[in-house]
Amino acid sequence: MAQRVPITGEAGFGYLLSAEYDMPPLMLTAAELEAIVLGAQWVAGRGDPLLSPAASDVLAKIVTVVPVHLRPFVMEPSTGVPPRLDPSEEAVEAATLRDAIRSRMKLRLLYRADHGEQTERTVWPVVLGYSDTHRILIAWCELRQGFRHFRTDRLLAAAALDQPIPEPRGHLYRRWEARRAAELAKGK
Repeated sequence: MAQRVPITGEAGFGYLLSAEYDMPPLMLTAAELEAIVLGAQWVAGRGDPLLSPAASDVLAKIVTVVPVHLRPFVMEPSTGVPPRLDPSEEAVEAATLRDAIRSRMKLRLLYRADHGEQTERTVWPVVLGYSDTHRILIAWCELRQGFRHFRTDRLLAAAALDQPIPEPRGHLYRRWEARRAAELAKGK
């Protein structure tokens, strides 16, 4: 109300925005829209049961709020992403991994290494990464006492434990980034 937005009502009864008030459109440039569309196409093509349709849904929402002259940048994009080369079936849903990251709970993994050996690990999940061919769970591994990258197509099982991760996620993420930067500096 102090900013001259026509709101009526009062505490305890509710508030209402006047019907004649028009919110300004989402202010995006053509290049910003192309970047969003390209990213959403990439996510939609990764086959994640939750994120793939969400990427398509967000584009539909953007179309409804951008000015008419910008809609072709979303509906008829000039950029595109090729289909995923190696769509693979995975035993563990990506949503399970994301939930553990968000809730900051440890995971017990049954993992099959490249050479076939199976190991059971308790990990502190930090981030779920996506590449052109694989999803990768980046986590602190209690067994190895270090950060490890677990290809999700090699996860045989994953279960959230009723054990909170003893470090804030942001701290773990910064430690992983520092380790990664050090490895890149060494040329690994």
